Amino acid sequence: MLVLWDVDYTLVATDGVGKHLYEVVLAELYGLQMPGRLGSMAGRTDTSIALEVLAAAGVADALGELPRFQQRLAARAPELDSMVREYGRILPGAAESLAAVSSLARRDGQLVVQSLLTGNIPALAQVKLGALGLTAHLDLSIGAYGNVSEVRADLVPVARANAARRYDADFSGTATVLVGDTPNDIEAAAVSGARAVGVASGSFTMQQLRDAGAEVVLPDLANTGAVIGAVCSVEAAD
Repeated sequence: MLVLWDVDYTLVATDGVGKHLYEVVLAELYGLQMPGRLGSMAGRTDTSIALEVLAAAGVADALGELPRFQQRLAARAPELDSMVREYGRILPGAAESLAAVSSLARRDGQLVVQSLLTGNIPALAQVKLGALGLTAHLDLSIGAYGNVSEVRADLVPVARANAARRYDADFSGTATVLVGDTPNDIEAAAVSGARAVGVASGSFTMQQLRDAGAEVVLPDLANTGAVIGAVCSVEAAD
């Protein structure tokens, strides 16, 4: 089983860190300020967000500038470590849930592996989780990140392929589980035939996550037993 966790508002809250990174890089590369009016960032990938930000800020050829912009984001992201430590927080039950899933190791003879499926670029995900001490039970090398595509669903086959190569195992279909707080997380699972666990610890309600197609929805990760039950397809109470 491959368990893929979202980062923001599923495992951690790092309000303002991503925006700060964008502000730094926009100023450094183009001498521009972060545009004031942007769409909701919830559940979107950094590719999608960066294209909107570049265009709204007035950068010509946003698509052509995307690789350079993301390379500089990645280069500057590690510098946010102290900011994440000061302003970030682990959401209730996140650390315990990662440890509990890791302790399964195998379930019914099936290998259990954990990684990320996140809209963040790799370096930003690493600093958000690393600064808060949440990387021990995650194989970040097989994750799928927001530099891959504008479309979150495109990340699922990337993570599956990475995990299959590394562990010589089949993670197709319902052997992959996505855990996230937005309808985009849930829809990415549905498109790829994976299972979805919704966590209403972000800006979306439990009902909105159910309506998006989540098999199980939890209010948060605080009840570790419920998290394990949800991930392993055992009926869990809402």
